[in-house]
Amino acid sequence: MSSTPPPLIVLVRPQLGENIGKAARAMLNFGLTDLRLVAPRDGWPNPNAGPAASGADIVLERAAVFETVADAVADCAHVYATTVRKRGVTKPVVTPEVAAQQIHAGAGRSAILFGPERSGLETDDVAVARTIVTVPINPEFGSLNLAQAVILVAYEWSKGQALASPPAVDADPPAPQEQLDGMIAQLDQLLDDGGYFFPPDRTPATRRMLRTLLTKPGWSSQEVRTVRGILSSLAPKRPRGG
Repeated sequence: MSSTPPPLIVLVRPQLGENIGKAARAMLNFGLTDLRLVAPRDGWPNPNAGPAASGADIVLERAAVFETVADAVADCAHVYATTVRKRGVTKPVVTPEVAAQQIHAGAGRSAILFGPERSGLETDDVAVARTIVTVPINPEFGSLNLAQAVILVAYEWSKGQALASPPAVDADPPAPQEQLDGMIAQLDQLLDDGGYFFPPDRTPATRRMLRTLLTKPGWSSQEVRTVRGILSSLAPKRPRGG
């Protein structure tokens, strides 16, 4: 696990509170909590951010507001600008994966800049950065929304962290052969009673096919009980003796 501080996510002139909330949600999914906002259009705090964050309140509560990009990244040793277009600025261009590797390997804190929803980062914003981060994207549709862009970068960074994966659920052990044979015999009897096996000379082949079909999955005991319950419900009800 990397000992380098997690990167800051810097949203430059974000326009909608909902998009700030969605970006915060994307951050927290992958272990990032430090959000900085540069001149948010509708001010801060924004009442529309909370519902969109879907519980990522810690990110919104810690969010800091700055007037300029330079102020927002003043304490950072490395600044990355996310943009699809180079905008005429000659800087190293890397993918999110390479940027994440550099962040983990470097010393000091890094900041990753994301531009406004409609226009992206301006040339002056990109000029503050030392490296451009971009992704190969469909040239005929190069539009990523703000949260999508954040999640791409955050996910790549998270690969160097010990984040917990969803807990694995052990599968039930396979049913004993006796239980499986009982289920097949029950089905066989129902089919026989219902006149399914016809013509008689095809009956052995049909039974073999059904057994092959029913023994392909690794049936658990619970699954066998469930199917047998279904079969029992389909069986003709015999009148009870008086």
